[in-house]
Amino acid sequence: MTPSQERDISEAHAREGSQVLAALETVPTGLSNEDAARRLARYGANRLPEAPRRGPLVRLLAQFHNVLIYVLIGAAAVTALLGHYVDTGVIAAVVIVNAVIGFIQEGRAEQAMDAIRDMLAPHSSVLRGGRRKGIASAEIVPGDIVLLEAGERVPADLRLLETAGLRIDEALLTGESVPAEKETRAVAGEAPLGDRHGMAYSGTLVTAGTGRGVAVATGPDTQIGRISGLLQSVETLTTPLIRQLDSFARWLTLLILLVAGLLLAWGYYVVHMPFGELFMAVVGLSVAAIPEGLPAVLTITLAVGVQAMARRNAIVRRLPAIETLGSVSVICSDKTGTLTRNEMLAATVATSRHLFAVTGEGYSPDGTLRLDERDVTPGEHGMLVEIARAAALCNDAALHPHDEGWRTEGDPMEGALVALAAKITGDGHEPFADHERLAEIPFDAAHRYMAVRHRSGEGRVETHVKGAPEQVLAMCSAQRGPDGAAEPLERDHWTREMDAIAAKGQRVLALAAVGGQGQDSKSGGGPDSGPLSGDDLKGRLVMLGLVGLIDPPRPEAVAAVAECHGAGIRVKMITGDHAGTAAAIGRQIGLTNPNRVLTGNDLDAMDDAELSAQVVETDIFARTSPEHKLRLVSALQAHGLTVAMTGDGVNDAPALKRADAGIAMGRKGSEAAKEAADLVLADDNFASIAAAVREGRTVYDNIKKVLSWTLPTSGGESLTVALALLLGMALPITAVQILWVNLITAVTLGLALAFEPTEEDTMRRRPRPRHQPILGGELMWHILLVSGLFLAAVFGIYFYATDRGHAPELARTMALNTLVVLEIFHLFFIRNIYGTSLTWKAVKGTPMVWASVIVITLAQFAITYLPPLQAVFGTTAVPFFDGVLIVAVGAVFFALIEIEKQLRLVFRRPEAQPG
Repeated sequence: MTPSQERDISEAHAREGSQVLAALETVPTGLSNEDAARRLARYGANRLPEAPRRGPLVRLLAQFHNVLIYVLIGAAAVTALLGHYVDTGVIAAVVIVNAVIGFIQEGRAEQAMDAIRDMLAPHSSVLRGGRRKGIASAEIVPGDIVLLEAGERVPADLRLLETAGLRIDEALLTGESVPAEKETRAVAGEAPLGDRHGMAYSGTLVTAGTGRGVAVATGPDTQIGRISGLLQSVETLTTPLIRQLDSFARWLTLLILLVAGLLLAWGYYVVHMPFGELFMAVVGLSVAAIPEGLPAVLTITLAVGVQAMARRNAIVRRLPAIETLGSVSVICSDKTGTLTRNEMLAATVATSRHLFAVTGEGYSPDGTLRLDERDVTPGEHGMLVEIARAAALCNDAALHPHDEGWRTEGDPMEGALVALAAKITGDGHEPFADHERLAEIPFDAAHRYMAVRHRSGEGRVETHVKGAPEQVLAMCSAQRGPDGAAEPLERDHWTREMDAIAAKGQRVLALAAVGGQGQDSKSGGGPDSGPLSGDDLKGRLVMLGLVGLIDPPRPEAVAAVAECHGAGIRVKMITGDHAGTAAAIGRQIGLTNPNRVLTGNDLDAMDDAELSAQVVETDIFARTSPEHKLRLVSALQAHGLTVAMTGDGVNDAPALKRADAGIAMGRKGSEAAKEAADLVLADDNFASIAAAVREGRTVYDNIKKVLSWTLPTSGGESLTVALALLLGMALPITAVQILWVNLITAVTLGLALAFEPTEEDTMRRRPRPRHQPILGGELMWHILLVSGLFLAAVFGIYFYATDRGHAPELARTMALNTLVVLEIFHLFFIRNIYGTSLTWKAVKGTPMVWASVIVITLAQFAITYLPPLQAVFGTTAVPFFDGVLIVAVGAVFFALIEIEKQLRLVFRRPEAQPG
């Protein structure tokens, strides 16, 4: 590249677009695929440098930064000074194993977040070889021709070549709160960033209009890439609930250490126990009581949930959404592509005299138009050619053949219109390719139409409009007759046709043209090179016809809506479609109240009080705007409901932010919507929302199970030691044995609960109140009950053994094994907190559960019967009968807590069924 070319690129804002194209050795139709591949290898991926991460060694050392670890290290030092080297070795082993486990779990959590970031990688549209193509933004190279639309993030620094009402929010770089209007003219070389109107910079947001530009810089060479303070940050795997529980664990640790200190003083000064023995007992108490593994296990539970949601095409952008989804009571969903297939097919064409049926499948350009049960040709009905021209030219989509059939690049509805034009003309999948676009008004939710001005191959200048039928009809002053002449507009006729088509569940679009025979004159259409505005259209349009597009419901969405109803979740459809279309789809998918529809005009006529009174029982809202979505969310939240809202457009961002769980569409959604959302659906499918709710409930259940297992077992272990110290008794379990139990069970049993599958009744329970505390009265009662039963069982076995004349070592070994058996039975109990544990499925468990149980059983047999380990842990072999007795005690314990659970469920069950 010559110095002159480099200057043209580095000062692209001060050069004409043609100069920049020449410097980059590219053309307006884009690079070839081969050239793009070579440039990608030369310039690298279009990514910003990642934020620095902690290395493996730092992450490993960080595992020792824990209050309990400090206590254990101190204890190891004291025991070494006292000459208790076996105890020192055991404590050191506990510290090292705990650090290794934490290191591995943190690594898995980071991998989960990395996978999510990869799934959220943005995509962009470019021209390659003259064809529009969607690619990952990371694949954009200097010289690519990039297409911009409202709601997208600019993927690279671009020199703009074409603009149509393009406005870009550049606050990220300039601090300006008002979006900048863009044009294609060059500016002075010394112009500041905010005045470079012919440039679009990477990371800024397109708020309105469309544009086309050539990439002049990518990755770290962009303006944003040079600003180190704006580099990506690394998100940690946590949520408000996890942070709350982490804080709870830290305060509990301090409380336990304070109690341990008091017991140390009590035992030494009141009971007069030997300091070495007493110190180890207090260390054992601290280790037993402090839930040191709780934060790590909760993090793994969260990571498992994130990965499970991702497998179901629900990608979590903000981790608190996992908790929120579990309490969602209302889902407000878009219709097109979410509840329906998003495979639009033009099924009906209505003119001023006829109603045609359209045949064909998907986006295939093959098909016919039928009238009175016979195929017709454009020669018989000349109006059809003009309808085809409007459908094909007022359009930004493109059709591409694919192994699995035809696919559309762009809006599915526009793809269906291109296919319709192809069926009418028979000119293949690129009809009217010889027309040159001169000006356009991009579609916007505010005005609900799109207009384009084209010049045909013969030099005719034509303007066509496509949009919502009510809006287009209001701008028309005439209609096209069968003979091609303009005739008086029959509004009632078109309204009846709209209603009839919509009643079939079809989406209705209107097509219109400016001027006489679809042709602008200089006096009527303005100069060829002039911009196009709404004032050029109002009252000057001639209605050509209506197109009915069908988008059938997804079968899986029908099942998902039924599942949500069974879970006590109300599903509401919010759509821009005609009321009749929305009601027809609502009946097909099984909405609760499909016959009651409120339109955008109805909502505008209501004040907040009226809307609040009707919003709960109304399930379909038609002809709505993004502003209506925001009002609906607020009205539902005013009833105390937890609302999930879907959206895809740039104007949906306020409603997505306001909703308790904002859900953006991954395929058709704008970058603005994705950034405002908590969750992104990779497949735009409503069934994925229901799956995400199910996974959200599962994550919450598993967190509750982890707490319900960890806290009572810790309580039972610590109470056993504390009671012995207070009464001045010999410890039924030694400190080293308690260290062993904590090490082996925390690694296995506690971790197994993080991988628990969804319970059968998960989607048959009513949503939990969002702010319901997880450490509620029921859990506190369970902690007290199980801790008490642990205490009774361990001391019972210990006293039984001493009463039988067993040696103290055997009595302690039996008490130790009793404690472990109780924890295993407690695990099987806690796996089903909302139903019975006395089923074959509950007994069968999961591979993770049985792997944990087998490991623990083998470990217990090892320290009970292997002489080297007996010497370390002070154990001895347990006779067969006594071993059976220990298992029997565990079974009785299981029966007691299961009966208590069933009593609670009996009183709760009538309220648990969704109404």
